[in-house]
Amino acid sequence: MNTKRIIPRLSFWQIWNMNVGFFGIQYSFGLQQTAVNPIYSFLGAHAEQLPILNLAGPITGLLIQPLIGAISDKTWSPKWGRRKPFFLLGAVFCSVALFLFPFSSSIWMALGLLWILDAANNTAMEPYRAFIGDKLPEDQQTFGFQMQSLFVGAGITLANLSLFVFQKYLGGNAAGGGIPVWVYYSFFLGSFCSIASVAWSVYRTPEIPPAAEELAELKKAKEESTFLTPFIEIAVAIREMPKILWQLALVYLFQWYALFIYWQFITPMLKSSLYGISEAEETKANTIMEHAENGISVAVSDLTWAKGVLHQVEVAVGQTGLMNGSYNIVTMISALLLVPFANKFTSKNTYTCCLFFTGAGLVTLPFIKNEYLILLPMIALGIGWASMMGLPYSMVSPSIPHQKRGVYMGVINMMIVIPMLIQTLSFGFIFNNFLGADPSSAIITAGILFAVAGISVSIMKPDRRKTEFI
Repeated sequence: MNTKRIIPRLSFWQIWNMNVGFFGIQYSFGLQQTAVNPIYSFLGAHAEQLPILNLAGPITGLLIQPLIGAISDKTWSPKWGRRKPFFLLGAVFCSVALFLFPFSSSIWMALGLLWILDAANNTAMEPYRAFIGDKLPEDQQTFGFQMQSLFVGAGITLANLSLFVFQKYLGGNAAGGGIPVWVYYSFFLGSFCSIASVAWSVYRTPEIPPAAEELAELKKAKEESTFLTPFIEIAVAIREMPKILWQLALVYLFQWYALFIYWQFITPMLKSSLYGISEAEETKANTIMEHAENGISVAVSDLTWAKGVLHQVEVAVGQTGLMNGSYNIVTMISALLLVPFANKFTSKNTYTCCLFFTGAGLVTLPFIKNEYLILLPMIALGIGWASMMGLPYSMVSPSIPHQKRGVYMGVINMMIVIPMLIQTLSFGFIFNNFLGADPSSAIITAGILFAVAGISVSIMKPDRRKTEFI
């Protein structure tokens, strides 16, 4: 009788194929990072409203990922497997939401679609991270999670570069300050990539069947489960959580608060620091264009000025896409290169250095006034992003029992979204009352928080365990 869980070693291309789906999922996240907040602005939102308008990400991540993780831990289908049904379903809904998003006619419509998009992404993301841990022995997990980082970088790179390219070659001011037509193409491309890449991994990668003993436990658990069972399992998992996960939570508090600041305020910073456009000027330009569209008499000089301002706003969105695409290109290049550094200097030390490097890069951004030189700090952010997407998971994975890998990956995501939730609820007040409503100060604050996260890594004590493999 098969009573022991055997984890076979995988080849390079097997690890590659199992991670391809992250490309489409992260294309979607790339659009959320770069395009959603500008879309809110195109539809009339103000800078101080951006944190609260991004509440969907933290809330859906907090609720959905741990629940999906707990449910997937108790799932097994001989045909579909354990994790794959969940990230395939998430990809389908993600594709639909991406296709519809640029048709948003109001802030409220965009907000509703963002909630659907985030729910779908979170349904796909958590089982996918558990899937990587399920499939790889311990000595391949750093490589596996860094391969995941490579596809994270690739997906977000295409999302951001598509915004830059489509804006540059298909650009044009939107009538009345609405969503420019070139934005549509990036979302349509993302809709295709989301489902196609996940379908590739589902088709090419079989899951490891549970041992006979585990199958018996799953059958028993299914018979005894109730509606409250997943919630109880999450609570028990948190109560019994390995110490290193509590230590990681402190790091993530600063790291993800900082990242959410960057994603929300990089475009407002560029409008101000690089192109000299204030929010008041953008609002005035939108008003002039709306008056012109509604047949209200507008001076030719005012109309010309408004078109020029809105063109610069669109250029700032395209520049954001170029910058975010650039750091994700660096992520693609550096993701696997970090593996030998982690092996030689430990994942902990490599992760710490990357966070400090990222913080230093962000602090310099507001002081660079050239649209090409401002790409240089993206090298730091790209290396940092590669480390964030892989090294923490390889550090904590040996401490997580495989029977609870799904729920614990969901709990780790709670550590990500709770700082984001705190940021969305608190940073609007901080931005207006302590940072002078200055986007440049917001970006500098994010850089400082990355340094604090780096300091926090020093208290982590990874536990190296042996995993049975053949």
